[in-house]
Amino acid sequence: MNYLITGGTGLLGKQLSKLLLANGHKVAILTRSKREDSQVKYYQWDIKKGEIEAEALEKVDCLIHLAGAGIADEKWTDERKKAIIDSRVQPLTLLAQKFKEAGVFPKSIVSASAVGIYGFDTGDKNLAEDDDKGKDYISEVVIKWEKAVDDFAALTKSRAVKLRIGIVLDKNGGALPQLALPVKLGVGSALGDGEQWLSWIHTKDLCQLFYQCSLDEGKRGAYNAVAPNPVTNKEMVKVLGKVLHRAIWAPKVPAFVLKLILGERAQLVLGGNKVSASKIEATGFNFKFSILEDALTEIYKS
Repeated sequence: MNYLITGGTGLLGKQLSKLLLANGHKVAILTRSKREDSQVKYYQWDIKKGEIEAEALEKVDCLIHLAGAGIADEKWTDERKKAIIDSRVQPLTLLAQKFKEAGVFPKSIVSASAVGIYGFDTGDKNLAEDDDKGKDYISEVVIKWEKAVDDFAALTKSRAVKLRIGIVLDKNGGALPQLALPVKLGVGSALGDGEQWLSWIHTKDLCQLFYQCSLDEGKRGAYNAVAPNPVTNKEMVKVLGKVLHRAIWAPKVPAFVLKLILGERAQLVLGGNKVSASKIEATGFNFKFSILEDALTEIYKS
């Protein structure tokens, strides 16, 4: 198969590209700056100018959409909030337009989404894909993100899969290094009351999930991309301490301190979702890492 990836130079994109290549597929990545690679083809695009190299659109079987500005990277000014949404929506609007102009269409689109669609803090409720969506800013981001995927699919008549991703566990990026650093320094502690749920997934499982969804024509719509056993924040810190051989003794970080430091972004660490993996498991997908301790042990084994 021929894959075209947005956001392919990020942590997940790089690992997914390796998996696709290892299975004999062809990979092309859209990027703002031209690169040379013996295995991957890089094509330039400029979303603001509405430009994409025409060759990038030829013979695409599956579009994988990973592009999007980091939600936790910067203070949430009005400008930053708009950029977070635009960086997820505008690429698909442009691609749909360019595919239509070229008269060629991918067979499928598999897009990243997020469990934040359910709301920043949903307590102990076990959330399935048909549960109500939240009304906060992060929910707004994900709702617009998924609508852009659906609009793309409708215009290109392609099969669409939206993977609502939880916390991705990888020592080279994402949330895990930030969670692990205080533990490594011997000052690890739960955040807030520590009871907020963390629905997580190992990067290797997530890459496999993207891959299988691209191949299986029976998979359509939204799926929670999380391991079957979510944990609380305090349990995450406890297991990190065990795997990293560090004692957890520091008191919990009070919520008001986090709000002073992070402002509105504090909801990212003080809230949480207990998300069900039942729907994707029912399709036959088997998680290699379903227990947090096993996942973290594999990640930090070297």
